[in-house]
Amino acid sequence: MMRAWVLPILLVLCGSAVGAGLILRGDPGTAAVLLLLFVLLAAVHSPLVFPRSIGAPEAQRRSAVDGRPVVFWRPSCRYCLRLRIRMGRRARELHWVDIWRDPAGAAVVRAANGGDETVPTVLVAGRPHVNPDPGWVRDQLAPPA
Repeated sequence: MMRAWVLPILLVLCGSAVGAGLILRGDPGTAAVLLLLFVLLAAVHSPLVFPRSIGAPEAQRRSAVDGRPVVFWRPSCRYCLRLRIRMGRRARELHWVDIWRDPAGAAVVRAANGGDETVPTVLVAGRPHVNPDPGWVRDQLAPPA
């Protein structure tokens, strides 16, 4: 769990240090802008941007019932972030599994990728797809109601 927050915490700490230095030099406006930028970067790379993760067995069970894809991801992965952002509101329709929180999810990803934890790995109808195009993933969802 803590591993997911390392990068966001470091970004906030670095932004605070840079901001403090700029304030001491008499430039509070630039300090505020840079601190805001670092906080936004921290938020984007935090687990808060992604829909709530569930365990791999539960995600696979739900996927078997409703046919929606399962996305295996990890915090601070830029490709996972790209998928999440490009999915927009429809991202909530997917089943998300954080492989850093769920050892069973990490095992599924390693099995699909020859021992590597390459994410995002999207499971559609039981078949893994590594770093698929977000448009393709959107097409795998049923049309919005």
